[in-house]
Amino acid sequence: MKRGEDWGEPSPVPDDAISVSGDKEARHLVADARRAGKPLPRLYLAGGDLARSLGGGGVMPPTNRASTRVRVDIGAVLIDGRLDWFIAHLIVRDSWLRGRVVVVANGDFVGKWNVAPRAHPGDGLLDLIDSDLSLSDRFKARSRLQSGTHLPHPGILSRRAAAFQIDLEHPTTIRLDGESAGRASRLSVRTEPAALDIWI
Repeated sequence: MKRGEDWGEPSPVPDDAISVSGDKEARHLVADARRAGKPLPRLYLAGGDLARSLGGGGVMPPTNRASTRVRVDIGAVLIDGRLDWFIAHLIVRDSWLRGRVVVVANGDFVGKWNVAPRAHPGDGLLDLIDSDLSLSDRFKARSRLQSGTHLPHPGILSRRAAAFQIDLEHPTTIRLDGESAGRASRLSVRTEPAALDIWI
């Protein structure tokens, strides 16, 4: 799916769709299904960063409301050999203020920040944002994060691909959709294109 193309379709929320409040809850359902070898559930996504990237969110339950069905990618990650999944973003950092910060994004937003302004949840790609800026440059970049104008920046690597290998200098905290997934020094990340049906 290319940016600028219409995607998704008007659709009532099916009776078997599970209503979830945000990314973390959706991620758990996706990961549980993948580990059990079952089909991914159909989800009504009421909030969170992925819903915001799709222009939805904020209404739950979806009764008496027009909704849109979209098919989105999900991210799969080997964390030092342990397989897990995310729907909105993977973040590698011990602190926003020092050390390396890596974001692998399936959509634009991390909270109120437009961290990956080119990311699109249905294009079959993930966006990698990788930086280790000085403290002053971090504050300058942070002031531009809400608008997404921190990129391009000579100290921030930004690229798009279906898979990434991330090697870290030392074990670092990994967060999947805002939730800690432990510490690791090596990550293998790939997209699972058009894997999940959601309604917003």
